[in-house]
Amino acid sequence: MKKVDKLIVMLVDDDEDDRFFIREALEKAVQHVTVVEAEDGEALLNLLHDSDQQKVDEAVSVILLDMNMPRLNGLETVAAIRANPFLAHIPAVMISTTAQPELVADAYAKGINSFIKKPSSYADFGRIAEAIRVCFLDVVVNQ
Repeated sequence: MKKVDKLIVMLVDDDEDDRFFIREALEKAVQHVTVVEAEDGEALLNLLHDSDQQKVDEAVSVILLDMNMPRLNGLETVAAIRANPFLAHIPAVMISTTAQPELVADAYAKGINSFIKKPSSYADFGRIAEAIRVCFLDVVVNQ
């Protein structure tokens, strides 16, 4: 099992309520997690580029992002992340209300690791957070 000093989840969604529900669910499902929020892909890339690339490379555990956002949508954001050698290895999970097969296929072609349809109930946000924990965040945190 991988050992890390902390778990950092980058959460990118233009809907403030969805960010709140996802953050709350993650904080309940995952110990020692820090959720860093951005309102769109451009804001995420600015956050990542303003940071020391080597430290971001080592610190970010997973990026969760919506597909439909202003300025830079989820597909464009994933393409930019995959094109950056310091960020390309970070798992990216798309969580979106848009689940049309051709868009989902395009998202995988751009390099996402998983696609999850955005839930309509709070309980479902909890189940998604648990799945993200199992798939991407089950690591040993150094204390």
